[in-house]
Amino acid sequence: MNKRMKTVGVIGGGSWATALVKILCNNFAQVNWFVRREDQVAHIMRYKHNPTYLQSVEFDLNQIHVSNNLEEIIKRCDVLIVATPSAFLVDLFKETTPELFKGKIVFSAVKGIVPEYNAIPARFFHKTFGTPYKDIGIICGPCHAEEVALERLSYLTVACQHEAIAEEMARMLACRYIKTTTSDDLYGTELSAVLKNVYALASGICSGLGYGDNFQSVLIANAIQEIENFIDEVSPIHRDVKSSAYLGDLLVTAYSKFSRNRTFGYMIGKGYSVKTAQLEMEMIAEGYYATKCVKEINKKFQVEMPILEAVYNILYEKISPVIEMKILTDKLS
Repeated sequence: MNKRMKTVGVIGGGSWATALVKILCNNFAQVNWFVRREDQVAHIMRYKHNPTYLQSVEFDLNQIHVSNNLEEIIKRCDVLIVATPSAFLVDLFKETTPELFKGKIVFSAVKGIVPEYNAIPARFFHKTFGTPYKDIGIICGPCHAEEVALERLSYLTVACQHEAIAEEMARMLACRYIKTTTSDDLYGTELSAVLKNVYALASGICSGLGYGDNFQSVLIANAIQEIENFIDEVSPIHRDVKSSAYLGDLLVTAYSKFSRNRTFGYMIGKGYSVKTAQLEMEMIAEGYYATKCVKEINKKFQVEMPILEAVYNILYEKISPVIEMKILTDKLS
């Protein structure tokens, strides 16, 4: 075991955070877990499961230390896995000092862009707490929390510029139902994890409008091209976007019944307003925030992204999904 990675903590009380705690419990005698709501902490400690997400997952209380004291959890851990919605990151860490993060290894499982800065989480942690990029990583799919709860075979990619850290995190996550691979493409994997949520929204919108599988295949084929063009422009290194961290994650998010972004898009396609869809889902669809953030970032890079533009126009310019998607169909090939 890497001497710098003896203790681990998960920050977040949602479905993906809960799934990660379950995975880590296969390899650690104790997993530290920050959950913001005090009543949620009390429920977990009394009934051994998260009352709101993945209720079927039962924890051994001897294996988890759950607290709503963020500073305490950070102090206890060598490695922090952050799995909270990107829209809440700034508020969550607003009272956290750089000194508290000194020497910590930070892995993002956020899969979103921090809207206040139009920045991927890796950049947020580097700029806010001074964490070196070599000590920052990302955990990405294709992997839905719901299938982890069912212990269905799933694959995770661990990306970090420091090869030894990536390999150790991959070992920490690997278990009977989780296989892992590593990558040094921190920026590309994180941006791809952000973008696939946008394209899952597009897929859901089209499904809600009644487009069939033939069109969906064309949509997603064009989507992976947009992802490749964008991340190659932002971070021009050699990568294979046909691998599971890119194409695989896009496919499962665009097609799965567990995809909250696809579900959100489907509701928009069926005529729901953005606000009504958000209220009814009671879960964060990261693609909603990502669409606006990526469009802003792309002002600098000027990559042609017609699917992103269509989703933006529907969500933020309130253009009819019927009209916007009809226009998009003439731009795809």
